[in-house]
Amino acid sequence: MKCSKNTMLLYAVTNSKLESNEPLIKQCESALKGGITCLQLREKELDEESFLAEAIEINKLCKKYHVPFIINDNVDVAIKSGADGVHVGQSDMEVSEVRKLVGDNMIIGVSAHTVEEAKLAEAGGADYLGVGAIYATTTKPDATYVPLGELKKICKSVKIPVVAIGGMDKNTISKLSGTGVDGVAMVSAIFAADNIEQECRKLLRLSKDMVFDMER
Repeated sequence: MKCSKNTMLLYAVTNSKLESNEPLIKQCESALKGGITCLQLREKELDEESFLAEAIEINKLCKKYHVPFIINDNVDVAIKSGADGVHVGQSDMEVSEVRKLVGDNMIIGVSAHTVEEAKLAEAGGADYLGVGAIYATTTKPDATYVPLGELKKICKSVKIPVVAIGGMDKNTISKLSGTGVDGVAMVSAIFAADNIEQECRKLLRLSKDMVFDMER
């Protein structure tokens, strides 16, 4: 499975640190029912065995809803769980090395903050870019910020899909209009919502409206 621009419309990223009365897999299913177009499992504190077990279960769920399943950072877990892809940061393994390990069919996403990083990622074999942080985010307080002007330049500099991340919510999506992004990646706006399914429906509509405004 390779990603398309539509895959980026509403890209959900998990955060197990967010308090919830429901287990993560239930939260993920609510998000899938609400229309997310991609799901990334991010686990920074789980041991390898627990991470893999969780990934296998959530991957089955994503297959049921025909939504791409991405693993954050851990190439081994991505391969062993049968995930559709893996997302790596600038401080992680080189994209070309990741491609050698995962083969031609797995999706590779790369975090980028500048035009240079974006071009290098595309040249190395990335299938999409995650660009940000666009706005302040409690999920990653030490994140490097990317101005909207730079985001626009990045989108123009590459042919692969671009998703904006960092402080994205229902109030900031419309501010991306005109930048050229293909969608938004969200953590708290989705997984901290009282009604995840209902909130995802709203967020998907807003993301589609934002992208549609740029294409008119």
